[in-house]
Amino acid sequence: MDKQNAREFLDAYNKIDAQLRQLYHFKPSQSFSDMVRRSAAENSVIRKYESDLVDYARLRNAIVHQSTDGRIIAVPCDETVVEMRRIEKLLCAPPRIGDCIRSKKIVSVDDAISVKQAVMLIARTNFSNLPVYRGKRMVGIVNNRRIIKALGAVLERGGSLDEFSSNTPVGEILRESDLFTYYRYLSKDNTLQDILAAFEENKKLLAVLVSEHGAAGERVENILTPADLVEVNKILEDYR
Repeated sequence: MDKQNAREFLDAYNKIDAQLRQLYHFKPSQSFSDMVRRSAAENSVIRKYESDLVDYARLRNAIVHQSTDGRIIAVPCDETVVEMRRIEKLLCAPPRIGDCIRSKKIVSVDDAISVKQAVMLIARTNFSNLPVYRGKRMVGIVNNRRIIKALGAVLERGGSLDEFSSNTPVGEILRESDLFTYYRYLSKDNTLQDILAAFEENKKLLAVLVSEHGAAGERVENILTPADLVEVNKILEDYR
């Protein structure tokens, strides 16, 4: 069992080492600990387990530097082996959005419907992010924030809210900057860690928009908001 644990641990260690070198083009001379510290800024998995991996590097050195008679002088416990394997899998074969996240019902609208119709739809469905399409192309997201801004501008200039909301196409109140400030496109092949990284990197993010290839304008197949992060984290914690 001691030798098996050591072999399992070293196998996972070597795969993590190889993956980091492949991903970030580290020099052959760079140590494992140095690679971990340098890649933590780029990789959310490494960032989360940075301290553990540095400790595991010391354990690895103790395992491989055996005594002259071949006895293993350090043995990883079962929990350490399981954790090392889990980190290896998260890094080398991470769970993908399309494989792990259930698709949710999405309510979308045509850009020609009125602002009033959009408001009524949001009120009726409780969906706060409605993709807006012009033909087959997604041209933006209408949400409570954008609607309030548009209505507030009408009040400031003394206009009629009823006239504005009834006669203004929802497409006219969209702003392209909103799409790239408050939303992030990811593809079904992106990882669950990419979802966490998106929200971590942009504190203004309202939702991740999942499409086939993660390209702007594609049909949205799933919308993930901060409320979904509990499920994302649970999947990652249970990932084996």
